[in-house]
Amino acid sequence: MIDMRFHGIDIVIPNWNGRQMLEICLPSLVAQHYPRARIIMVDNGSGDGSVDFVRTCFPDVHVVEFPENRGFSAAVNEGIRTGNNDWVLLLNNDTEMAPDCLDLLMREVSAEPDYKLFALKMVSFHDRSLLDGAGDGVLRGGVGYRLGTLEPDDEPYNCKKQVFGACGGAALYHRSLFETIGWFDEHFFAYLEDVDLNMRAVRAGFNCCYLPEAVVYHIGSATTGSKINEVTVRLTTRNNLYVICKNYSWTMFFRFLPALLIYQLFWLLFVVKKRQFIAYMSGIFQAFSGLRTVCRRDQRQGGSVRLTDREFGNRIIASEREVVNSIMSRRAGLGKNNLLLRAYLTLFC
Repeated sequence: MIDMRFHGIDIVIPNWNGRQMLEICLPSLVAQHYPRARIIMVDNGSGDGSVDFVRTCFPDVHVVEFPENRGFSAAVNEGIRTGNNDWVLLLNNDTEMAPDCLDLLMREVSAEPDYKLFALKMVSFHDRSLLDGAGDGVLRGGVGYRLGTLEPDDEPYNCKKQVFGACGGAALYHRSLFETIGWFDEHFFAYLEDVDLNMRAVRAGFNCCYLPEAVVYHIGSATTGSKINEVTVRLTTRNNLYVICKNYSWTMFFRFLPALLIYQLFWLLFVVKKRQFIAYMSGIFQAFSGLRTVCRRDQRQGGSVRLTDREFGNRIIASEREVVNSIMSRRAGLGKNNLLLRAYLTLFC
């Protein structure tokens, strides 16, 4: 007989041409001893034999197969709908789960009944002394940042705490959260869809708990091949504007305008430096072409709003302080100065 303390959990893994990563990811999941876990892989039209590999080598994994690449959001939404357990763990295919991670994760969930959203600790796959993320923060510019990225896996990231949100590459959600705020927005295709979801969750009154005991090792940028390329710049630029227009009222927009302009200026300078200006302009054009559809669709979520504009804005500002401090800690560890970031904190935070 299964102990009733065990919660059922659906593990949803989106995949696109990730067979090599699945050879690492799936064995680490199968080796977990948690008794009520179901693995669901949603394949986005892979051409590398991913589906045949999983069906042959991991027959207990439930496979949902798309004929073409519909993007991260569509894949995880389908995986969530396919499952029926109360808890949903989203996991990137380029991760390896630490031994007993599920047991530790669900034990912590049982100890924190007030939370419906949890962030796992993400550690660098290649250098396991470094963090890849300890929960997500946000900037007023409308983007997210994985707290602790490239910082030592040490204090203060070994303590359970509340954070703004969770990275979609390793996040645990109670199904009721989606019933309240809706699914991942499929207009995003990929990138920043988890930032949008985190903002909607916070606005609806949900809080996120970071759990340092639950560890996954993350390769990173395995699908697109590098962190900065035409696809990432175009989609990030477009989706950044989607996040702002969906989640910021006019009051918040004018309140955050200086920070928004600063972020957009530095993002433009960065993409020019990386010789991705054409991709940037493509993202701008796509954003303005799709904004009306994206924002009209989001109007249906008005009933899930619990925080006022001021309360929501204050949560974002507090998270931005945490993000900037994390970035300064990383830069200090590399021997870089933080004069501009300190000035930003003084002037705007």
